[in-house]
Amino acid sequence: MRIDFIKCHGSGNDFPLIDARAITLDDASWAGVARALADRAGPVGGDGILLLTQNAGVPIRMRMFNTDGSESETCLNGLRCVARAGFEALGIDHAVVGLMNSQATVERDAAIAPGVYTVRETAGPADLDVTAWPLGGMGQQILEQPIAMLPSERRFTAVAMPNPHLVSFDGSIDEAELVAVGNVCEAAPAWLPRRANVSFVEQRGSDLFVRTFERGIGLTDSCGSAMAASVFAACLAGRVDFGSEITVFNRGGLVRAQAERDGMVRLSGNATWVYAGSVEVDAASGTARDLIVTERYDEEVTAWATAVVRGI
Repeated sequence: MRIDFIKCHGSGNDFPLIDARAITLDDASWAGVARALADRAGPVGGDGILLLTQNAGVPIRMRMFNTDGSESETCLNGLRCVARAGFEALGIDHAVVGLMNSQATVERDAAIAPGVYTVRETAGPADLDVTAWPLGGMGQQILEQPIAMLPSERRFTAVAMPNPHLVSFDGSIDEAELVAVGNVCEAAPAWLPRRANVSFVEQRGSDLFVRTFERGIGLTDSCGSAMAASVFAACLAGRVDFGSEITVFNRGGLVRAQAERDGMVRLSGNATWVYAGSVEVDAASGTARDLIVTERYDEEVTAWATAVVRGI
């Protein structure tokens, strides 16, 4: 089957985005599409796929499938891109978006930098109850505590946004250690059967730099829900003030972020179109071929690259 898509990114988190409102596929087929389109060795590549779908009660519904074909509860960098697609399809500039088991509000925001399409999203509330993940053997909450089952002496805070995150502010970012911890979580051990995202965070003044091993993907340049979880965890520990807007950096760029005491977190960042195209997909084999690019958005790509170089 031939699938039309837009290649897009939010803070460097890149995806093929599909308007799936008129496409009927079962979950197994969508998983195969995700493996095909997100394959970095294939014609498209990405950190998963995004679907703009329909849902009773909300104008926009989003689904996100990881590179391994698993479905994630949310993806906040991807949410901004789905919001933009929904805004343009429906002629609106704000909406409630239905996610797997929660909702988020989105609105068109003032440009974070010249020429950068910007969306503000509000997600949450953050949940500290790890028994709901489930994460066993550590009680109900993990707040700056070591986790004996992990190959690290770092202290972690556990936050669901609503997908599960383990966040550590200890020391400098050691990518080898991050990958080792992430691989343990990715293996879905008995004490963490649904896996978790892992982030190491450096504080830079009042701002943060976040590096994440993402569930179902691996080491990634950017993860929006990880940035949101990191901001909330920083506020819980008194590193950042609740209600203050900070900049959160990552390998892919940055977002503006603000966490509130009620657990709601707001991110404002880019939703950048890279190109539009179509590709032939065999969902059963998880392969794609014959990419046709129909339009390129070079001005948007350049605007974002310029903004990142300047640190916005």
